[in-house]
Amino acid sequence: MRRYIRALMLCTVFAVFSGVYVYSKLFYSDLSLGGNGPRGFIPQRVPGIRRGAVDKTGPQSPHWYNRYIMRQRGQVEAGGGSVQPEAPMHLAVVACGERLEETLTMIKSAVLFSIKHLQLHIFAEDQLHTSFMEALESWPGFIRSRFNYTVYSISFPSENAAEWKKLFKPCASQRLFLPLILKDIDSVVYVDSDILFLQPVDRLWAFLTRFNSSQLAAMAPEHEEPRIAWYNRFARHPYYGKTGINSGVMLMNMTRMRSMFFKKYKLNITWGDQDLLNIIFHHNPECLLEFPCMWNYRPDHCIYGSNCASAEEDGINILHGNRGVYHDHKQPAFRAVYEAIRKYPFGADPVTSLLDPLEEQLLTTTHTYCGKSHPLLTKRLAHSLANINRKSSAGR
Repeated sequence: MRRYIRALMLCTVFAVFSGVYVYSKLFYSDLSLGGNGPRGFIPQRVPGIRRGAVDKTGPQSPHWYNRYIMRQRGQVEAGGGSVQPEAPMHLAVVACGERLEETLTMIKSAVLFSIKHLQLHIFAEDQLHTSFMEALESWPGFIRSRFNYTVYSISFPSENAAEWKKLFKPCASQRLFLPLILKDIDSVVYVDSDILFLQPVDRLWAFLTRFNSSQLAAMAPEHEEPRIAWYNRFARHPYYGKTGINSGVMLMNMTRMRSMFFKKYKLNITWGDQDLLNIIFHHNPECLLEFPCMWNYRPDHCIYGSNCASAEEDGINILHGNRGVYHDHKQPAFRAVYEAIRKYPFGADPVTSLLDPLEEQLLTTTHTYCGKSHPLLTKRLAHSLANINRKSSAGR
């Protein structure tokens, strides 16, 4: 009987000490995670390291560690599990010469109206790099939080670089080589620096979901009216469709484009890379998705009267001020839109500070055909501006 009592006492003592040991481990583990942190949650090692990132072995500061845990806990509580960040939209532009301010105004229009996060790829001459970075970093925090950016030098891929330099100027042809330079990016929206978004980039990005298995790019026609079109009247090389395509706005599935190489038709190419793209899609029309002219509205669509049916119906989504019309007096309606967006102060009321002054200025342009079409310039813009105050307030 005594043996059983001794055995029972030993088991009891062992159980008590085991309980104390387990409790102490849990207590100190909880303290190391910030008191209320999820027990046993250890941040994963970062597989790589980028400029400005923490060392992959993990930070040594307990203060940082606690903030990391609380951030992760907030994500778990909000989403019921680990939350993967939404993939950004990629927007690329090339800026050379005197195009700094024009490019910044394009970026401003993209950032103001876009819904999803933007990743900007800015290809610029080296002397412009500092100016781009200083300007973008000076924008207010609630605007900066909507995009990231990288500034690149203008360059040709090293393979056959000398041959391409003989054929094209680097700035004029940089877009051709985006699939070979941005090797890890699947898709991108390329725009010329003289583009203004009057609708969110998201609407254009959505065309990617319309690509069939053979399509690798989307562009708008060069003209709607063959009687005033350039390609069908003057081109000495093949071109896409009835009037050709304009490459000022180009949605690219670069994964599909990486294997394409083009070295034919080097003669009689007047406009450079746009002509080369016309040649390619003339021979491969199944590879191109054509989107309406409201996504690439140029002076050609109104200079002799309105000839863009989609814009007449729904308004203009993207304004393309080619031939320098933002900076001269040939098309004052185009210049008015550019100046209104350029001068708009971030955070100001979009109606009283942008839309109202623009509409007033457009009324002074009705002596031109494009000015007579001024309701098309503000129809979609008014919808986009309605969301600015809401986004600005939420982001502050």
